[in-house]
Amino acid sequence: MNILLIEPFYTGSHKNFCDQLKKYSKHNIKILSMKGQFWKWRMHGGSIYLANEFNTMDFCPNLILASDMIDLSTFISLCKEKIVNNNIKTALYFHENQLTYPWSKNDRDVKLKRDVHYGFINYTSCMCADFIYYNSNYNMSSYLKALKDMLRNFPDYNMLDTVDVIKNKSKVLDLGLDLKKFDIDKDLESNLNIKDDIPLIVWNHRWEYDKNFKDFLEAFKIMKKRNIKFKLAILGESYSKIPKEFLEAKELFKEEIVAFSKAKSFNDYRNWLYKADLALVTSNQEFFGISFMESIYCNTYPLLPNRLTYPDLLDINKNKEIFYSDFNELINKLEYILKNISVIRKYSFKDYAKKYCFSNIIRVYDEEFEKLI
Repeated sequence: MNILLIEPFYTGSHKNFCDQLKKYSKHNIKILSMKGQFWKWRMHGGSIYLANEFNTMDFCPNLILASDMIDLSTFISLCKEKIVNNNIKTALYFHENQLTYPWSKNDRDVKLKRDVHYGFINYTSCMCADFIYYNSNYNMSSYLKALKDMLRNFPDYNMLDTVDVIKNKSKVLDLGLDLKKFDIDKDLESNLNIKDDIPLIVWNHRWEYDKNFKDFLEAFKIMKKRNIKFKLAILGESYSKIPKEFLEAKELFKEEIVAFSKAKSFNDYRNWLYKADLALVTSNQEFFGISFMESIYCNTYPLLPNRLTYPDLLDINKNKEIFYSDFNELINKLEYILKNISVIRKYSFKDYAKKYCFSNIIRVYDEEFEKLI
C-alpha cells in the first residue's frame, strides 16, 4: 500500500511524527513537506506549492494523509484529476486545531479580529477529507464543540448539520512517539538515579505563553517562602523574546536552578529527565503532551492539571493523586511531594507512556489505513 504524508510544517513534533510513521509502518510511505516556519503562510499558501509538487510526482498513493496545517480543500481542487482518476483516499490528521488553540494577546490577527480564518481552513479541510483523525480525545471533542460555536456566530446559513457530518468521519488515532531513544543501560540509569534529599523538578516545555510558566513560577515562590528545599532544571525551547516570567525565575531562584536553557544535546536532555523527580505541568494548551510523556517514560513523577488532554492520558479515575483542579490544590500537592520525596520516588508511570511508543502502536495505524482503503 502506498501512502503520501503531507506536512507543510515539517519541524519539531510534526516532523518526528512523519519520520517515525515512515520508519515503523509496513506500508510504503513518502513524505511531501515544506520547511517548518511561517505557520500562517503555510496554512494559506502551502497547499498551492504542495499540489504542484504532487502533480509532477511519479508516486501515486492509495492514501493521502495530510496534516491539519494544510488547506486540504485547495490541495484537492488543484489535484482533482490525479486524485479522482486514481481513486485516492484523503485523510486529515489533527496534531492541534486552530479553534481551541489559545491565541497570544499580542498576535496582530487577534487585534484585527482575523483569527477565525485559520479555524475555517480546518473546517473546509474536514469537509473535503474522506476521513479525519485526531491525536487525542480532547483534541477531537474540543474541536467539534468549538466548530459548532464558530458556525453559530455567522449571520445565517450556519450549516450546523455539517458538524455531525464531520463527527461521523472522525476518530481518535493516538499519537505515536519516538520513546525508544530514551532507553539506556542499567548502569547508566543507576548512576542517574543517585539522588540527594533535595527534589529536582524539571520544566521541559516551550518558553511560550500557552505553557503557562507563570503558575509554575508562582508555585515555587510559595515553596521558597515556606523554606522548602528544591532544585529546578528549566529546559525546553526558547525564542528571541523570552517571557519576563523566565527572567524573573532566573533571578529569584539563583540558588535552586541547575539548568536554564535548551539542553545542549539529546543525551543531555535525556539525562536530566532521568535525574528529575517531578514534572510539574501548568499548561493552558496541550492537545497531546509529548514532553510530559517523555518525562514519565524516564520515571519522573507527574503533577498535572485536571484539564486538557491529561485526564484521559493518565486515567484520572485511577490516578487522582497526580491531578490538581485549581492553584490551591496544586500548592498543597506540590508541598506534599517535596516533603515526601523518598516516598514519591518509588512510583512509576512509565507503562502509561510505553503504549504510545511507535513500535507498539504502529499496528493500529497500519490496520486503520488498510480499513480506510
